[in-house]
Amino acid sequence: MKIAIPENFIIGAASSAWQTEGWHGKKDGQDSFLDSWYKEETFVWHNGYGPAVATNFMEKYQDDVDLMKEIHLTHYRTSINWARFFTDYENLVVDEEYAQHISDMVDALLAAGVEPMLCLEHYELPSYLMEKYDGWSSKKVVELYAEYARIAFERYGDRVKHWFTFNEPIVVQTRCYLDAVRWPHEQNTKKWMLWNYHKVLATAKAVAIYHAGNYGGRIGCVLNPEMVYPRSNSAEDQKAAEMYDLFFNRVYFDPMVNGVYPQKLIELCQEHEIYFDPTPEELAIIKENTVDFLGVNQYYPKRVRAPRYQWNPEMPFHPEMYYEVFDLPGKKMNNSRGWEIYPQIMYDMAMYLKNNYHNIPWLVTENGMGRENEENYQNEQGMVEDDYRIDFISQHLRYLLKAVADGANCEGYMLWAFTDCVSPMNAFKNRYGLVRIELNEERTRSLKKSAYWYRSLIDDRILEAEEEKLYR
Repeated sequence: MKIAIPENFIIGAASSAWQTEGWHGKKDGQDSFLDSWYKEETFVWHNGYGPAVATNFMEKYQDDVDLMKEIHLTHYRTSINWARFFTDYENLVVDEEYAQHISDMVDALLAAGVEPMLCLEHYELPSYLMEKYDGWSSKKVVELYAEYARIAFERYGDRVKHWFTFNEPIVVQTRCYLDAVRWPHEQNTKKWMLWNYHKVLATAKAVAIYHAGNYGGRIGCVLNPEMVYPRSNSAEDQKAAEMYDLFFNRVYFDPMVNGVYPQKLIELCQEHEIYFDPTPEELAIIKENTVDFLGVNQYYPKRVRAPRYQWNPEMPFHPEMYYEVFDLPGKKMNNSRGWEIYPQIMYDMAMYLKNNYHNIPWLVTENGMGRENEENYQNEQGMVEDDYRIDFISQHLRYLLKAVADGANCEGYMLWAFTDCVSPMNAFKNRYGLVRIELNEERTRSLKKSAYWYRSLIDDRILEAEEEKLYR
């Protein structure tokens, strides 16, 4: 079937600073949290690849911009690396060399007809602030972040009209302090919730600064909600899904979009002694400075059921007390990544936002397919024939466009990623890009089959996708 893509519907791509830049030109003391993790636990990164070289975007960004122009890309989202933006984080001394790189990149994008979208923090918290203030545990870091945002807006707000405060603000503390599966492996549920709260507060402060500056653009946050599906229609399974949604989705959606925290979440945090103890002044800042729009990253569904076993009272509190992950038999899988493929999440998430958050403007800021051993799909000319990626995008975009037709206020789709890039631990094991990156010294680039197909979407505004798939 052929589906018309609305003319104003964005078809773009995304990446981040730390996953592409490499360390070229980085100065002593400018490590981010990701840099420190890589140095501490290089062995957990696939084949030892990490942010040290990445795709060498610092030197090769013009090559990538030229490829964007060749593909006719109209929008590109990336981040400013907070850890590299300053040489002194407390006195806010800007690294002028790095700041000029960001400015040059923005100018290059605009010259190529590509609208830049900038995120202020894509896991790039400076290690200095981790070591001195325990990162987002401290309100001092909230204040320093707000001043960083002010400087970034002053420098680039004349040209950049789409801003995001964070990318996936829940992820780092969930991996490090809730589940303790990543360095520094500290299990601390109260810290997990405090970091969540301080990122909400930091967002509100950045929103206030941006609006006061009258920059003529808009500011939001990139969240990664998981569309939650209960195992069955039983009251117990339904409650499990509601609790997961509360702790992992609404913990950001409600304060950032509606300006207030869910009362049920507050009560549970107090009951389990993980409450973040906000002041009335802070809650007022959050209420008065909600986001203009949202970025939403979507990859896979979350399936849960009522827990079958009593929670061990000697374990620290974890929201898993209220739910258990459900493994759906027969689900379609991306076996390279270990993720379920369920394109209907696009439609269901769109309706979730439409029905619960006054149909706020939003766009898909990440969706994509990581695939292992893509060199096996190279043809005689060396081009990767990634038909699996084309099918993946087609099916997800089909559901998203159906949601738009049904009234969802979704403005576009941003593929993850424009080029292959480094991912946490995964490194280059799974490839996501329209552009292939060879792991040679030059980091040679080449377009995959999907890049030419993506260009046809942008130019022709027609999606050809099968009407039905055997997704459950």
